[in-house]
Amino acid sequence: MQERLSRVDVLSAEQRIAGLVERTPLIDSELPGGKVWLKCECLQTGGAFKLRGATNRLLQLTSEERQRGVVAFSSGNHARGVAIAARRIGIRAIIVMPADAPQVKIDGTRSEGAEIVFYDRRSESREAIAAKISTETGAVVVPSFDDPAIVAGQGTAGLEIFEQLAELGQSPPSCIVIPCGGGGLASGIALACPDAEIVVVEPEGWADMGRSLAGGEIVPVPADAPSTLCDALQTPRVAELTYGILRRRNARALSVSEDEVEAAVRFAYERHGLVVEPGGAAALAALLAGKAEIDRGTVAVLSGGNIDPVLHARIVGA
Repeated sequence: MQERLSRVDVLSAEQRIAGLVERTPLIDSELPGGKVWLKCECLQTGGAFKLRGATNRLLQLTSEERQRGVVAFSSGNHARGVAIAARRIGIRAIIVMPADAPQVKIDGTRSEGAEIVFYDRRSESREAIAAKISTETGAVVVPSFDDPAIVAGQGTAGLEIFEQLAELGQSPPSCIVIPCGGGGLASGIALACPDAEIVVVEPEGWADMGRSLAGGEIVPVPADAPSTLCDALQTPRVAELTYGILRRRNARALSVSEDEVEAAVRFAYERHGLVVEPGGAAALAALLAGKAEIDRGTVAVLSGGNIDPVLHARIVGA
């Protein structure tokens, strides 16, 4: 794949993974600030958009690489996406997961047949652990966002948004608001929808993409970053690949509080019956809080739905 990704790469990914991922619903929702469209990746196989990129990446492994298997690192959603794709192809998958990952994500990953290696996200490097496993086993490292095939695969969600709005007789998306951890989904959608404004949303204290875009260079998350319910968005450092795409697209960045995220989780459940995890609700949280303007072409991506049932019950008051 070419070093400089383009919409062509996303279109190729769409053809490659056709039939292996769900075409998730695009529904309309009335917010206090106006009507928006919700792209429900929380209803994707595996409960998150991650299956798109994982499938696109693993399908491009050589026969020799498939024999060696893959190793990935993730707090859960990428882990399960890789595990599902690996199981379908019939290859070994080792997943490096933080010990404090939600149990629902650990169980989901393990149920797909993957081997799990735990680490302490505060004191150990998941990249170093994955690299060590790769050296010892020969497994191919599959990053969660710092890979052209991953980014192109995630961008297929943006192609669907574009296509679904057209099918509904609507204009192309004017603004797409996207939860952001490492930026794989946001940068992929930025490629897929080149005329839409891209707004990325991160949890307060973990806004490394926002600070990087503002400062003109990558700024990692500080070591004393606060705890957050948005485990899916706890990326310590974004990649040159994703940062570069979003910088060239002049993406805007917003941050949301824990209370704003919980309000979005409640809204999605009470208004639409959708179970959305905190990180997956970040974009909706920004819109509900009035942090981004809404017009007729605004789309918010609900990126994941893998939330601990007890936590979800507490948030929605069940």
